[in-house]
Amino acid sequence: MADFYELLGVSRTADTDEIKKAYRQLALKYHPDRNQGSKEAEERFKEVTEAYEVLRDTEKRAVYDRYGEQGLKGRQGPGGFGGFDFADAIEVFMRDFGGFPGLEDLFGMRGARTSRASARKGQTVRLRLPLTLRDVAHGAKRTLRVSLLDVCEACEGSGAEAGSSPTVCNVCGGSGEERHVQRSVFGQFVSVQPCRTCGGEGRVIEHPCPQCRGDGRTRVEREIDVEVPAGVTSENFLTLRGKGSAGPRGGPRGDVVVLLEVQPDERLVRDGQDLIFELPVTFAQAALGYEAEIPTVDGTARVTIPAGVQSGEMLRLRGLGLPDLNGRGQGDQLVRILVWTPEDLTAEQEEVLRRLMEVESPAPDRIGRRARKGFWSRVKEALSGG
Repeated sequence: MADFYELLGVSRTADTDEIKKAYRQLALKYHPDRNQGSKEAEERFKEVTEAYEVLRDTEKRAVYDRYGEQGLKGRQGPGGFGGFDFADAIEVFMRDFGGFPGLEDLFGMRGARTSRASARKGQTVRLRLPLTLRDVAHGAKRTLRVSLLDVCEACEGSGAEAGSSPTVCNVCGGSGEERHVQRSVFGQFVSVQPCRTCGGEGRVIEHPCPQCRGDGRTRVEREIDVEVPAGVTSENFLTLRGKGSAGPRGGPRGDVVVLLEVQPDERLVRDGQDLIFELPVTFAQAALGYEAEIPTVDGTARVTIPAGVQSGEMLRLRGLGLPDLNGRGQGDQLVRILVWTPEDLTAEQEEVLRRLMEVESPAPDRIGRRARKGFWSRVKEALSGG
């Protein structure tokens, strides 16, 4: 693996804020949901997250700086690190960057690596929820149908056939762990791994339940309610704790993670909290000014196009944008003016424009109010036949 500092693109003297900022940029770049599930992006996402998880922690970073990655492997307790996989990477990212402050049931997953007992927790179920800009503007409530694993009714989640029960594993004595002593140039290390006989559960099922085949769970369809706060983006997640699949043989339920996908709008382009609408206008409308009706998130609004507006100019409609996720104000709607030049002219249109061309001033080097004043006077004279 490459050097952790090189992976994040930071110096060895970088502070925690620099490391966090660099990781966030890379994690968003390589997140699988932004790369159509690319395996290469998934691997890069895991690598940068692993690097971040080490360098953000003072003790792990000190061990890494002294001994390198090899010094972290197999260590237990403070500074320990090992077995880092993609699921861990997702949880680290959601823990530090997926949350919405002040709201319940949103990101903020485990703060440290799971203990052995939590390894039996049910899997996290991930759903995708498409949203419109109107949903973003006002928030939304949805009922989603999800397939998950629920407690088997026949064995009540034990995994054992009716009339029987699991027995204590005779290899680990019910601890669910096997200890292994390893020697290296750095000394002797004792690693603790899940028992290979019972899979870390400490129990063995001799007579599995025929309905769930010893798993303690069966697949069912459920409906869950999701409440989306106003102001979200496609980078945000919602976590419904304890709403996912039940853990095997009585383990705690996992979570449901809802991946938000704000759909593109045909009329409005989002720029943070602001919305942009492009309004094509004719030369006459731009020259003389007029009132136009434009689409907004909630319907339509009337906007006054000032006389003499230039192509590319922006008009601002305050408060018609999107709210900030954390309640810090409302965005605006911007109207970008695009002056349309006709390609096919009628004889009458061509005659009028030729008369205008005879009296109009040359275009100025720089567009400004003073340069346009005399020009618009000449336009009115030409159109009035003066």
